[in-house]
Amino acid sequence: MKRITLLMFGLVQAVSYAQSQDLAALASGDNVGMNALFDTKDNLYGYVSIYSYGKTGDKKQKFEYVILDKNLNPVANKEFEAGLLVSNYFGYVDFKGQIILRPSDFNYTQAFAKDAAAPVSMVIDPKTNTVKPKVYYDYLEDGTFREITQPKTFKEERKENRAEKKEKGYNYISSVGEIKEGGYLALEYNDYGKYVNKNSLIKFDDNKKEVWRYSYNTDGNKKVFSDLTILEKDDSRLYGILRKVNDDDKTFSLLVLDMKTGKELSNKPLTGLSPETIYNIDVLNSGGGRIDNDKTFDDKVVLLGRNYIDKENRGFARFILDKNNYSVDMKTLSYKPDLYRYIPKLSADGGVENGYYLQTKDVYFMSDGSVGILSEKFKPAGQYNAPKTTDLVYINTDKDFKAKDVQVFEKEKSKWVNSDYLFSQYLNDGKDVVFFFRDYKKDQVTKEKKWNLFINTIIDGKFKQEAVPISEKDNYIVTPYIAKEGYILLREFNEKEKFNKIRLERLNY
Repeated sequence: MKRITLLMFGLVQAVSYAQSQDLAALASGDNVGMNALFDTKDNLYGYVSIYSYGKTGDKKQKFEYVILDKNLNPVANKEFEAGLLVSNYFGYVDFKGQIILRPSDFNYTQAFAKDAAAPVSMVIDPKTNTVKPKVYYDYLEDGTFREITQPKTFKEERKENRAEKKEKGYNYISSVGEIKEGGYLALEYNDYGKYVNKNSLIKFDDNKKEVWRYSYNTDGNKKVFSDLTILEKDDSRLYGILRKVNDDDKTFSLLVLDMKTGKELSNKPLTGLSPETIYNIDVLNSGGGRIDNDKTFDDKVVLLGRNYIDKENRGFARFILDKNNYSVDMKTLSYKPDLYRYIPKLSADGGVENGYYLQTKDVYFMSDGSVGILSEKFKPAGQYNAPKTTDLVYINTDKDFKAKDVQVFEKEKSKWVNSDYLFSQYLNDGKDVVFFFRDYKKDQVTKEKKWNLFINTIIDGKFKQEAVPISEKDNYIVTPYIAKEGYILLREFNEKEKFNKIRLERLNY
């Protein structure tokens, strides 16, 4: 759900002991990673810990997974084999309740082998504790499905693509996946290199029989074309933004399709914001990667993106789609003048003082339409300067997307890091928020600098902060993880001593 960053320090003081687990004792392999698991509603499911046993043959290696519940009780484990290209896995829970292990780290030496192929995900059925490679489907140009259990090698893929392009003048591209609404959804188009055309969105039933097809961009070329961004879908409808481009002229519309028939239910123009803002409304990037910038409520979908004026970032844009009447509410929040009175020296492009700028770290959506935006003052590395980060800034808006208040969390300067922000989670059924960051701060008594973990809650719109002192401890690495509501998980690791323990600590708020 939220980003997790490594914290290279040991905990000295915590609020109260809860429960612990020794990861090193759960399996005999080398522990190569662990991550939190969330269900499709962003509720914590538990954790998955991955262990490596090394090569079992010329082309195979062995791993083991251990599943822990949110109270750190081990509930399942099993060994499995994989190819040599993958080094680690990242787990998530799909809409069926299966745990998917997606390859996350790769052996780049193996990637250059002549028989190297993309590694596949593994599928765990928690009910039976069985694991097997994920089955993929390829939708072909002749309208048939092909089951893929072993992907082609990279060399074979390149050879086939070159031959197809030489014969047809284009590459036929498709992607297909099973959807929670039942059946399958596929995208297809012809790729000519500098442009694409003959795009279709296709719905299939459980037996892979075509139910409907929505075609667009039929005769697209380099200057005149259209594309579709899917925002949301449910059992009844699919919602997307259809963009039409004619050289420099760009128009947008909210496209709503009937999920049962594929017929257009609405195709209303979207206006009022710049083309760059509307086109990028589904994306919000940070220095640490892509931010989860949308949330679906029962009757609406809310997104937060950048607001571009003359192609320059000038603040934020909030996009609310009403799923009942297909109306769209788009509002903006500018750095200047909207936030200028809260943040001294703030410039129109988000710059603050001395070459720092506000780098967005996380976004929080409340049911009344209000939004919380967490940013951090960041200065990129220069030719002779290290990257630096200082204060965190929390922008709190009202339901009309107007700045209600701004809280600045002053923090000492950190060098050679891109962020001191750690992670966050919703509290009280999504009504409130808690987020965590670290700070290298001088002790008021000893005058020595020590690391502190700051726990920040926003409950009923009111801010509260608690600091937990931390410092180096016996060369242990401590990694904080998100935990069940009201707790934080701390992982202590010392490779030399084969020490690898996790424990839950209760929060005070």
